[in-house]
Amino acid sequence: MRRSFKFLLRPTSKQALALTQCLEDHRQLYNAALEHRRTAYGQAGVTIG
Repeated sequence: MRRSFKFLLRPTSKQALALTQCLEDHRQLYNAALEHRRTAYGQAGVTIG
C-alpha cells in the first residue's frame, strides 16, 4: 500500500515571489525547448531528445 503526504505551503511574500519567478523561468525554458524541437523537425525532419 502506497501512502502519500501532502504538505501545505505557506510562503512569505518574498518566498512566493521567488517561487513565481522560478516557475516563470522554467515555463520559458520548456517552451523554448519545445519550439526548438518543433523547428528542427519541421526544417530537417530531425528529432531532438
